[in-house]
Amino acid sequence: MHALPLTLLRALAAAYDTGGVRPAGRLLGIQHSAVSRALRDLEAWLGVPLLEKRDGARALIFTAEGAALGKAALAALTELEGAVQKTREGSGAHSVALATTPSFAMRWLLPRLPTLTKLHPRIELSIIVDQARRSPVATGADLNIRMGARPSDDMAATPLMAERIFPVMAPSFWEEQGRPSVIDRLADLPLLHDRDPSASWAVWRKQFGPERLDIRRGPRLTSSDLILRAAEQGQGVALARERLAAESLTSGALVRPFRDAALDLGPNYWIIPNPETRNRKSVRLVTQWLLDEAGERGAGGDGAPTDHPVAAKGDRR
Repeated sequence: MHALPLTLLRALAAAYDTGGVRPAGRLLGIQHSAVSRALRDLEAWLGVPLLEKRDGARALIFTAEGAALGKAALAALTELEGAVQKTREGSGAHSVALATTPSFAMRWLLPRLPTLTKLHPRIELSIIVDQARRSPVATGADLNIRMGARPSDDMAATPLMAERIFPVMAPSFWEEQGRPSVIDRLADLPLLHDRDPSASWAVWRKQFGPERLDIRRGPRLTSSDLILRAAEQGQGVALARERLAAESLTSGALVRPFRDAALDLGPNYWIIPNPETRNRKSVRLVTQWLLDEAGERGAGGDGAPTDHPVAAKGDRR
C-alpha cells in the first residue's frame, strides 16, 4: 500500500467526480494546473493513458482505463472520507451524525434543534452538510435526509413528510409589481430557478400555467436556500418549498400572492438510516424525533403541510 500515489489518485477521483480540472481544483482547494500536473504524473507512473486527447473538448474524456480507475478511486476515497468523518464525530452511545442538504439543514433542521436538546439532553447531534445524494455509509452519517422523489437506490427510506410548492416574493417586490394576485401575471415577472427538478417552473406551468410563461429566462441557483434568499432580496419570484419557506412567510420576509395555487408533491423528504447503526437507541430516538417534528409543526398529523397566510396585508389585485 505504501507504493500507492494517494495524492495523484485523489486528483484523479476529483476530476472523475466533477468532469473537469477546474472544478476538481476548486473541490480540492488547489490550482487547476496542479490537477493537470497530477493527472500527467499519474499517467507516467502507471504507464497507461487515462485521458483521451481531443482538441477543443471542454470536459475531460477518460479512456476506458482512466474511467475504471477514476471510479474505483472515487469510491475508495469516499468510503475512507466517511470513515474518517465518523471517527472525528465520535462513536459514543449518545452521538448521532445526520447528513442532509445545506438548504434543509438551515431552513428546517437547525431551528428545531433546541427541542431535541430539551427532549434528549444527552444526545449529541452532529450535522454533515452534503449536497450530493450519497449513502449514509459514504458520508459517515447515521442518518441521511434527502429531498425529492423516493430514493430508488435505497428501499429502506422512510417518508419524513410531504411537500408542496408555490410562488413567493418579497413584500417590496410585490408592491412594486402592483400586488399581482392573478397567476397570468407570472409571465411578466422575473423568475428565479432552483435546480431541484421536482420544484421547477416547468412542473408548475404544466399544472397551473400560464402557457405564455417563459421558463428559459431568469437565473439558476443551486439550492433552495439561495432561491429563497434571492426572493427575500426582491430579485424576482421563486417557487418555494413550503416546509423551507414557512419561517420567512410567517415573519413577513416573503409573501404568497397566488393564495389558492399550490402544487402538491406528495412525500418529498426521506430518512435513510445507516444499516450499521440504525438500531442504536440514540439513532432511533433521533429518527422518532424527526418524525414527530414533521408531523406536529405545520401539519395536521399526517405530515401534510398546512396553509400559511399571505404575510403582507392589503388589497390583492
